Amino acid sequence: MAQDKTLVCRDCGNEFIFTAGEQEFYASRGLKNEPKRCPACRSARRSENRGEGGERRTYEVVCAACGVQTTVPFEPTEGRPVYCKDCYAKTKESEIVSLLSR
Repeated sequence: MAQDKTLVCRDCGNEFIFTAGEQEFYASRGLKNEPKRCPACRSARRSENRGEGGERRTYEVVCAACGVQTTVPFEPTEGRPVYCKDCYAKTKESEIVSLLSR
């Protein structure tokens, strides 16, 4: 069973705890490397990578199913349908029902 580990952040040099729970989470995702940054520095780096003000870029699209205008947090790929939140949920739900009825 995993035990808490004390690690040193590569950015700020402070010690932080890599908990047993976090280690199990990393292992369940197939991640082999321990974190190199403390939670505060990881969060700051994530915000930095998102650009100005930590805001995520959004794109205006028209839902392929119902025609409503909406925004999505990814750049749509030409030729592939993009759905509003409600239609996406319905699409996923019908896929699950289809898989379960096989």
